[in-house]
Amino acid sequence: MWLELLLVFVIGGILFYRWGTEYDDHFKKRNIPHDKPVFLLGSARDVMMGRKSALQVMCEFHQKFSGSAYGAFDNRKPVLMIREPEMVKHILIDDFNHFVNRNNCIPVNEASLFTNSIFMMENLKWNEMRKTLNPVFRGNKMEQMLGLMLKTVHENMSYFRDQHRDANADGFELDVKDLTMRLTNDIIASVAFGVEVNSLRDKENEFYMQSQRAICFTPFQHMKIFFMMLFPKIAEFFKMDFLGKKSSDYFFHLVMDAMKHREEENIQRPDMIDLLMEGRGRWSDIEIAAQCLIFLFAGFETTSGAMGFAGHELMEYPEVQHKLFEEIEEVDKQLQGKPLTYEILQKMTYMDMVVSEVLRKWPVAMVSDRTCTSDYEYVSPISGDKISIKKGELMRIPTCALQRDAKYFESPAKLKPERFSAENKSKIETGTYLPFGLGARNCIGKRFALLEIKAFLFYVLRDYRLEASSKTCLPMELDMTSMHLQPNTGFWLQFKPRKISI
Repeated sequence: MWLELLLVFVIGGILFYRWGTEYDDHFKKRNIPHDKPVFLLGSARDVMMGRKSALQVMCEFHQKFSGSAYGAFDNRKPVLMIREPEMVKHILIDDFNHFVNRNNCIPVNEASLFTNSIFMMENLKWNEMRKTLNPVFRGNKMEQMLGLMLKTVHENMSYFRDQHRDANADGFELDVKDLTMRLTNDIIASVAFGVEVNSLRDKENEFYMQSQRAICFTPFQHMKIFFMMLFPKIAEFFKMDFLGKKSSDYFFHLVMDAMKHREEENIQRPDMIDLLMEGRGRWSDIEIAAQCLIFLFAGFETTSGAMGFAGHELMEYPEVQHKLFEEIEEVDKQLQGKPLTYEILQKMTYMDMVVSEVLRKWPVAMVSDRTCTSDYEYVSPISGDKISIKKGELMRIPTCALQRDAKYFESPAKLKPERFSAENKSKIETGTYLPFGLGARNCIGKRFALLEIKAFLFYVLRDYRLEASSKTCLPMELDMTSMHLQPNTGFWLQFKPRKISI
């Protein structure tokens, strides 16, 4: 009996090992330089073990290898990492028809809000949903929606200033991430879900608490995602959803109840729900609710993180902060006490330069993934590399590594907004700067995210000078345990009032 059990265990172990190492020679067969994978951990061993951040690993690989591309591994799955800007341009723009779809690392679950979102949609279905959503991010509808966003920022930052009206000349220290997460939460609540909240005033409102549960993954959720990526067929069979039923139900019913109320009361509001109601005949209820939810996933943590990094960088570069404040001060005089507008923000050239440079150092998405939808061959006009990509194979563009490559951006560790001046930004090579992706499948909410960040910086720098506090993470060290880009000890800064109330 024991011998039979031992034999089954040994045979099972051998089969499991062979399954886990099935693709280890994928790049070797094609004579493509590659990282040697670790069993089941692939190329993410240092990240999974908390020894290095994902950004650090990608930058190191990018510098270690040469040529157009190199090989890496997601767990046991081979991924072609793109190094050459010209190849990036071909994949995302010129030959987009071969690379329409993203890498859907989470198994499809028809009942899941996340897998029904535009982020996970493929081929014609993605194209149709993109056409549905495009109007909300363009033209008059975009300007109306931005009005809601700017109203939310103005109200929240006015309340923030009133909260700290009694601060003395030394000011107060604050973890900026708490402020920015509450601010972006309220913007998303208003624009995507039609809910008016003030999370600075009402710190435990239901929408904010539900958003935190959905976005801030627990260790159990991390393990669940790892399992789903490693065993997609099992996850698909059991219809696993990393979001959780309670969170899914909350956001689904929030959208459905809002739509029902608007129909009954004949209410119109310039937000995503209003636009999606127009396409209700073409899309199912779960697909409609999913687009509102992806706005939360795409715009909550990423945008609030970019705001936090912007604050930190301006603290480290006081000369940049001062120059930006001068532009803000001039604009504020023109406003004469009126709220900030979309048109005025668009004209702030130095603000645009600063935000563009912050996003170069700290892109909202560290990578862009694509799946090859039909066989493709690339011949590099630079290195002469000839790379064949088969249908179904995965590619990854390490945005963070390209944007920190000294070959394309001199002294990449330094914050230099002048890189994006009118005379310099035209010199930036296509394929080296893509914080929101490139081409037809770039981030649909790019303009919205940029204006969020700019509006936040306008109100913060108008009222406060940002300096290092006793808790500031200096020099900057990234948190190795987080799935998101953030400093080890948080985004702590000292807020010093520019005008003291008497």
